[in-house]
Amino acid sequence: MSRTSVGTRLVVGLVGLGLTAAGVGVWFQWQQTRRCLEFYGVEAAGRISRAPRVELWSLKPSGDGGHTGRLAVTQRRDISTAKGLVHLRRGLVEDANFRWSKPPGGDQPLPDAAWDIALVFADESGDQGIVLGVALGSDAVPAQLTVLGRPGRVGLGKMAKGLRDWVAATLAASATER
Repeated sequence: MSRTSVGTRLVVGLVGLGLTAAGVGVWFQWQQTRRCLEFYGVEAAGRISRAPRVELWSLKPSGDGGHTGRLAVTQRRDISTAKGLVHLRRGLVEDANFRWSKPPGGDQPLPDAAWDIALVFADESGDQGIVLGVALGSDAVPAQLTVLGRPGRVGLGKMAKGLRDWVAATLAASATER
């Protein structure tokens, strides 16, 4: 066998190995995010991952309670440069961070008072955003998330406690900056 033939086979083999590894990487990434893509929608998932402006809104019921779906924003904070935001963005689009079984109460709406914050992912002007409503829950009450304008909600599984801690730290840090 000539040297050229061996070199050609080696290069073809390495290119084939590279293509196979790339294919496995794409498949693996898709497997990690497919349910989130279904839940959020492709455009919303992209905005969560890449929006240049991110705001954290503190919420409270605007009425006497119940299930009106009307909430008032009590604080708006630009958290586009907050510590940990990169990790939060990634966590919000990974399937493993959520409980995909039906949330407690099934399809019944949560009371207005259950919703604590909203995360808003928008363009530079603050327009064309995606709003995620978050019921932070507690150790006894499961945390949940919904996309405003889309049906359904999902449990916040293993990321719930970390999100509660991150929100508290972010609000405390932004309060001291003022």
